[in-house]
Amino acid sequence: MIQRFRIVDHYLRLKEGVHSFECRNLESFEQSLRDENGVLLTPNHCRYADPLAMGWPARLARTHVYAMASWHLFNKGWLDGFAIRKMGGFSIHREAADRQSLDTAIQILVSGERPLILFPEGTTSRMNDSVKELLDGVTFIARAAAKKSAKANGRKVIVLPVAMKYLCKGDCRPWLRAHASQLEDYFGSRQGGADHLIARVRLLVEKWLGQQEKLVFGEVQSGGTGERRGNLTSELLERLEDELGIQSQTDRYSERIRAIRAQIIMLRFNVDSADRGALEAAAKTVLLSQELVTFDDSYLMGESVSDTRLVETIQRLQESCFGKAKQDIPLHAVIEFGEEIQVPASKAPRGERDPLLDEIKIQLESRLESLSHEAREIELCV
Repeated sequence: MIQRFRIVDHYLRLKEGVHSFECRNLESFEQSLRDENGVLLTPNHCRYADPLAMGWPARLARTHVYAMASWHLFNKGWLDGFAIRKMGGFSIHREAADRQSLDTAIQILVSGERPLILFPEGTTSRMNDSVKELLDGVTFIARAAAKKSAKANGRKVIVLPVAMKYLCKGDCRPWLRAHASQLEDYFGSRQGGADHLIARVRLLVEKWLGQQEKLVFGEVQSGGTGERRGNLTSELLERLEDELGIQSQTDRYSERIRAIRAQIIMLRFNVDSADRGALEAAAKTVLLSQELVTFDDSYLMGESVSDTRLVETIQRLQESCFGKAKQDIPLHAVIEFGEEIQVPASKAPRGERDPLLDEIKIQLESRLESLSHEAREIELCV
């Protein structure tokens, strides 16, 4: 019913501003389905629209899919949880050892009943031209399924990386000027008639960073934005670890954030209502840390910057400052399938980065690099 009545199309247009789409290299996906392989789709994840947008190639290929989704999405309301399940979604508790969800994902690939969608970046970033650190759980599932399938039925398990790129359908400069002005008013930094869009957006990012520094350090810090962002992230994580009694065993921000989230979730089930406010505050601080970690300082560099990068940055700031991004700019989604990667039945090399994970990332990065040139460039003087 969801596919037949184009409910996905209506929802994405109204809620996410995605008005149209195209699928490229779809024949790679269709061939994998004809071969009756266990198919794992691994898209990049830059917008909340991504999971639903994957319904478009599924419709064209005349298949349904399963998708692993974070458990919190099922707790937003009964209708959300109902709809996600009916579209093939099942929950994963990423911050814990959710063995049942892992076994479900493995069995889906072994049976080959439907393709399985896993977003290897884990969370959305609003930075469409960048691929963040990929979670090794994705290749753990793929390799375990390949091993089990080889014993059970001889069916191959393959990975298809999927590059998703959102392009502005028209001239977005009026939208950018209007929403940059709104944010400048919020920060009290109206530029007195200056209309250089790239410079204005860069300054807004600095204003936002300075605002967070004032809340944590009491004043705006000196130095480059990358150094300042790193110092702020470290300070936030150290405070949270001290507060929650966590002794970090790594310098990697992603692992520290994951450990903090797991501790917050565990404590939520073991504290009375008087302490829940502190846990909610800690959860918000974790989200801020994640936001700081996922920002790419090179994203707005150069004498020209694509319109999509400027739109994404404005929306990212809106989400942080106002709780919700404006989705009133029409977007066109390009969904491009990569080349098939056969998953080996062997385990990943011990103590080394999984080469299968590297292959997925290489394909995503190369295709997104190519797609990024389809966005319109905006000059620094415009």
